[in-house]
Amino acid sequence: MLKFTIATLAIVALLLIGALVGGVWIWAGLIYITVFAYAFDRLTPLFFQNADTDAEFPTSDALGVALAFAHFIVLGAVVYTLVHNATLPMLQKIALFCATALFAGQIGHPNAHELIHRPNRLLRRLGKAVYMSILMGHHASAHPLVHHVHVGTSNDPVSAPKGRGFWRFFGRAWIGSYRAGYAAESKRHKGQGLHPYTLYRLGALASLLGAFAVGGVSGVLVWALLGGYAQLQIFLSDYVQHYGLRRKMFENGRLEAVSARYSWNTPHRFSGAMMLNAPRHSDHHTHPSRSYPSLELLEGEMPMLPYSLPMMAVIALMPPLWRRVMDSRVETWENRA
Repeated sequence: MLKFTIATLAIVALLLIGALVGGVWIWAGLIYITVFAYAFDRLTPLFFQNADTDAEFPTSDALGVALAFAHFIVLGAVVYTLVHNATLPMLQKIALFCATALFAGQIGHPNAHELIHRPNRLLRRLGKAVYMSILMGHHASAHPLVHHVHVGTSNDPVSAPKGRGFWRFFGRAWIGSYRAGYAAESKRHKGQGLHPYTLYRLGALASLLGAFAVGGVSGVLVWALLGGYAQLQIFLSDYVQHYGLRRKMFENGRLEAVSARYSWNTPHRFSGAMMLNAPRHSDHHTHPSRSYPSLELLEGEMPMLPYSLPMMAVIALMPPLWRRVMDSRVETWENRA
């Protein structure tokens, strides 16, 4: 747990100090979550070591709660600084905005994702609150009810088929996951009590009202832009981790079961710790309730990406380069079946 704690809370400290005093601390935060993360992953050996899957990690939930509260504190502090600090140079404001948005997408999102999979109701609600704060509360429904059920098929809006570039994927995935999540929740809800999507809308409104209290109209705009940037990273993650992988349909019309073959993984040390083992994605899909410190990575049995997850997300922003890197890997993996 020590590596997860240090890797995640270090950026929280840098962002809060940067929002308070500016200067070198802002640049340190941006460099930490970009250049330093990439360099550490590239210069250290790939990490395939697994924890005991039966081991218990009682502090994992505590870190999740701490990161969730830190998410709200960081967003509020940064919005306040960006709106009210007239002496902060514009270049530093841009750097602080980017570092904070990367934090929300690369740490806040993996943490919220972990929380919505926990059996404890309060932890699930906290995870939903984090998603509502970035104006994407519906992900808390669409992810477990649609993505986990239909992953690797055309019925999953966030499982991109081979050949579809990210920018073609993004809009379809956002709308498709929203609609599919709503349909799944409506079927389960059956008109009893408050519809979850109504709660998500109210949560988003509450977040924007909080931003207005902190920074007026400008605060609302900055908060919404931070949320939009975080959402982009969520869909980049889904795109990268499932691109081109398709479950087979048998002659009897039955679909192949979800297995470790249908998610891309990365064995990089630093980004793995910073993202709470989110790059160990295959094991999460085969064991959704397994706590993140226990997620396994099995070389040869799970498809591997050539670079770390954040680096692959950058490559995905350039579809021609992405296809050059990934299409042959998809074909090679499919031929192993």
